[in-house]
Amino acid sequence: MASENPDRPAAATDGARINFDEPIDRRGTECLKYDAYAKRGHAADDLPMWVADMDERIPASAIEALQRRVAHGVFGYSDPDESYYEAVLAWVERHQGWRPERSWLVKTPGVVFALAQAVRAFTEPGDAVLIQRPVYYPFTNVIRDNGREVVCAPLAYDPGAGDERFRGGRYAVDLQAFERVVEQTSPRLFILCNPHNPVGRAWTPEELRGMGEVCLRHGVIVVSDEIHADFARPGFAHTSFASLGDEFARACVVCTSASKTFNIAGLQISNIFVPDPALRARFERACAQTGYDEVNALGFVATRACYEHGDDWLAQLKEHLERNLALFADTLAREAPELRLVRPESTYLLWVDCSALGLDDEGLRAFVERDARLWLDMGTMFGPEGAGFIRVNIACPRQTVEETCRRLVAATRAWRERQG
Repeated sequence: MASENPDRPAAATDGARINFDEPIDRRGTECLKYDAYAKRGHAADDLPMWVADMDERIPASAIEALQRRVAHGVFGYSDPDESYYEAVLAWVERHQGWRPERSWLVKTPGVVFALAQAVRAFTEPGDAVLIQRPVYYPFTNVIRDNGREVVCAPLAYDPGAGDERFRGGRYAVDLQAFERVVEQTSPRLFILCNPHNPVGRAWTPEELRGMGEVCLRHGVIVVSDEIHADFARPGFAHTSFASLGDEFARACVVCTSASKTFNIAGLQISNIFVPDPALRARFERACAQTGYDEVNALGFVATRACYEHGDDWLAQLKEHLERNLALFADTLAREAPELRLVRPESTYLLWVDCSALGLDDEGLRAFVERDARLWLDMGTMFGPEGAGFIRVNIACPRQTVEETCRRLVAATRAWRERQG
């Protein structure tokens, strides 16, 4: 019986209204977000809104499952049973509209680990690997750190595509430019950010198919980072690259994890889908060469519990994120219109166009850190195409977003006064 298994909760314990606005003090927990400020050159009173984890507790059912497993007291080599795989596959089917095959799944300790192993598995030193900047900076790192060449087909930004509330522009893929880069550089691999971090696009099936067809024509394998798949906003939808059809699935690797959705990044487990057997064998061989084998025992306990019982928790979280987004967007539009928010379609990370301030990178950093006393990711972390932007994490209690807005508005007013 499930209740006799120390890995499994006796029953779902979620369902009540969850207070995502409850302040949770994370300081002193060896937390990267709050406890690494001195190591990273920040003042203790800088408000950290940078790294992509949440200031929210995981679902109660997952906490219960972890407590039951910890109480058992033995943490030897572990491997999940079939219930884990069914929980993962059923979650993807319910929330993302497609169902991978059980045989496609390869467990890794994280998506970035998987990206690095895909680079090693499918390319050779000196080969070109394609990305679309501005983009999540570990893409660049795993390519360069493995001796491959980064090539870029930058996203096209239309700064005039905003509206009264979301005053920033809109990003799109210029397919002609994308194919031109592929033809000129002959990449072996394309790392796709889907949905996109940091610009917040939830790519449409048409956009994904357009990029996929270019890659198929030129023999480019697609590695799709879909770690933010569960955060599509109302009116938008996530489309997995592998769901486009068999020919696309056979030439791709899809990287997923419960880590962003349920705030369990520290438990180190991800689920990677590799539909093609030959590609999967190469990927598994690259992983094996690292010496990595069994996943974190508590990681699969938490993932299974979250995927089995976390539907209502996620629905409530997304409602909370919408309220935080409305607060942030409305405050900036009303009181700091120079800071132009790009409309997010997915993720809990906001991309803000600060180019109206007329500041270079160091000037913008001073605006953020000295004037606003915030700890944010500067746009140039995501490539030179991110110059003039900042990234803000709103997966936190409302009062933290309110304080962030207050500091940004005050800094903007001070900037205006300096302009005379």
